[in-house]
Amino acid sequence: MPDIAILNPASLGKPLGQYSQIARVRASEFVFIAGQVATNSAGVGDFEAQCVQVFTNIEAALDSVGATWANVVLFTTYLVDSQDIAKLMAYRGREFPGMFANGAFPPNTLLIVDRLVQEPFLIEVQAIAAL
Repeated sequence: MPDIAILNPASLGKPLGQYSQIARVRASEFVFIAGQVATNSAGVGDFEAQCVQVFTNIEAALDSVGATWANVVLFTTYLVDSQDIAKLMAYRGREFPGMFANGAFPPNTLLIVDRLVQEPFLIEVQAIAAL
């Protein structure tokens, strides 16, 4: 099991959402999960449905290498509409406490982009995990 310390030094200020400022990691192996979009057999769906599918896809990727949410050390999140930031924060506020023990949320960089690989996609999330 890797040694992962999730840190929020007071000098950096309080995080503005469900993320931490720093992840200090000692691990023998890293897993880089490509940005996941809401791909499934049911179609794309609205923003909430896309969030659910994106994180379901990441969980499946983690599971495929014997990892869990506890192994995630970094997220990069891409949105195509800044108006969806509040929806993302609400989703993470509701779901992340059950995914990450004791509020030890991985660092996250949030970027607003012109579009993703296909027009219907509203969110994409990339992850890095330590094994």
